[in-house]
Amino acid sequence: MTGRMFRPSVVGAAIALAASQAHSAGFQLVEHSATGAGRVFAGEAVIADNASVLARNPAAMARFDRISVSGALTYIAPDVYVRGNYASAPSDEVNNSTLTNNDVVPGAPVPAGYFIQPLNDKWAWGFAMFSNFGLASEFPADYPAGALAGETHLITVNLNPNVSYRINEQWSIGAGFNAVYGDAELKRNFGVNDSGIPAGATSASLKGDGWGFGWNIGLMWELNENHRFGLAYRSKIDVDFEGDYYSDLPEGLIAGPNGPAGTSGQNIPGELTLNLPDMLEFSGYHRLNEKFAVHYSYMWIGWSTFQEIRGTTEEYGTVLQKDEKFSNSYRVGVGGTWYMNPKWELRAGVSFDRTPSRTLPSISIPDNNRWNYGAGATYHWSDHQSFDAGFFFIHGKKGAFVEEEIPFTSKGNAYVISMQYNHSF
Repeated sequence: MTGRMFRPSVVGAAIALAASQAHSAGFQLVEHSATGAGRVFAGEAVIADNASVLARNPAAMARFDRISVSGALTYIAPDVYVRGNYASAPSDEVNNSTLTNNDVVPGAPVPAGYFIQPLNDKWAWGFAMFSNFGLASEFPADYPAGALAGETHLITVNLNPNVSYRINEQWSIGAGFNAVYGDAELKRNFGVNDSGIPAGATSASLKGDGWGFGWNIGLMWELNENHRFGLAYRSKIDVDFEGDYYSDLPEGLIAGPNGPAGTSGQNIPGELTLNLPDMLEFSGYHRLNEKFAVHYSYMWIGWSTFQEIRGTTEEYGTVLQKDEKFSNSYRVGVGGTWYMNPKWELRAGVSFDRTPSRTLPSISIPDNNRWNYGAGATYHWSDHQSFDAGFFFIHGKKGAFVEEEIPFTSKGNAYVISMQYNHSF
């Protein structure tokens, strides 16, 4: 692309626990359990069929009468592409351009663990370790639009102790504390340019870790054993990262009002804050007869808190900046469970995610509306042990957007498989 140099930029993103791609709208992660995966998490805030309910509603601990533990491992295999064109072109020409990456997001495993202990007939406490957000995107170092893409990696873990109280036979409440640890690396490269700088050189890189803190509350209303509702809320959390910033630009050179600033490849202290949204979820569960139950959920996500990513240093001020301008979004799902016999349960579900990236779509977070279709099963090995398996397919809608005057198209599908072991004492 002769005669033009891409303006460097950076975008915030997250991957949960073991570096996974988030597969809900934006970079939210909902893959908390294999049980939930089989019903695409419809009814998740109230069903409480094992300890993994802690990821959604602490009030549901009131339904447990003995110590329960659950451990889950999910593998996400994404299929995400981004295609673009240097100049304006019809959409069919965009698909054949050189700005194509058919493997934007890597696959990875995502673990989670939960523990619940009733203290008496009123009180219970529990501990959860999981993540609510995640994203990874990777573009080759010599990608022509490297300043728009690059690599983004972040590991986040939510350490979440909770307590619940049963008010009476119908009402229970719960609350918890969230300590979110994150370890991140944001890297942008020089794309095609006329400055003589190699396309694979680093225009800006920020690597560090940090903590953010928040809280969660929940409510459960049990009409009777077969019909109940759950309402749960998690606060927004700001994760403050501190670490090292560097650029291959000459030391002291600032390429624009928002960076990058040159350090001649030397590390200097840098900071970045990632704003994670609050979430409100309503769920219902209705066992219609001995064999069959229906369940559903509506989740609101306050993505409007995520407006930009800004990396700073004491010496240069802003060195990495990118507007995101996310909008509030939602997730809605419905599912069914078939209690086949005392040993086996089968489940299925469908859900819809609305993307928050509607105002300013980005090559770094190639996100669109998506449908999710899932199925799963539970095998009760004994009264104290059970095994879960769940699978769901994510079908993303194809989208088109323009960034830095370059037209892009993107589409993302994914295959998610999850296994889980549950034990009670």
